[in-house]
Amino acid sequence: MHIELLRDATRQMPAIPNADQVTSLIIWHCKYESLASLSAFTNLTALKIASYPDQSLKPLEKLNKLEWLSVLHFPKVNDLAPLAKLRALVSLELATLPSWDASGKRQLVASLQPLAKLPRLAFLGLLGVIPEDKSLSVLEECRALSTAKVSGYLAAEMKRYYAASGVENAHVPSFPEA
Repeated sequence: MHIELLRDATRQMPAIPNADQVTSLIIWHCKYESLASLSAFTNLTALKIASYPDQSLKPLEKLNKLEWLSVLHFPKVNDLAPLAKLRALVSLELATLPSWDASGKRQLVASLQPLAKLPRLAFLGLLGVIPEDKSLSVLEECRALSTAKVSGYLAAEMKRYYAASGVENAHVPSFPEA
């Protein structure tokens, strides 16, 4: 089952009957104060979020069947550690708003190391999301990674990373059809 929550102005994410039967979910620019209730979606395999409200990605860490994840605009988050628990993840895109990219603003995170712990990660997008060390080298540990699209890094670092890793410079696949 697929559900879309689009531009909902309420402050709380609605309770979804039979949340355990939902396999794909889009939460697009809603005004929710938190996405903590995502843990009820135990069979979720695809999730797309625009405007992530929480200070931590912890609400996502129990989604152990998640294979496809896209998070656009998560300004309060600086630690990707909860993503390391998403062991089924194949495709991941983390991005800033296009207006941030145009202005040169970046989402600073502590480290990309949690992403290196994802054994199935094949497709990665880091658009305007930069670790404190401004390096992509830790991603060379991602053995399953076949494509990565990155922006906001120094040109020399991107060139070095693609040459060292053999990863193709390409976007992540589109949201899976429901």
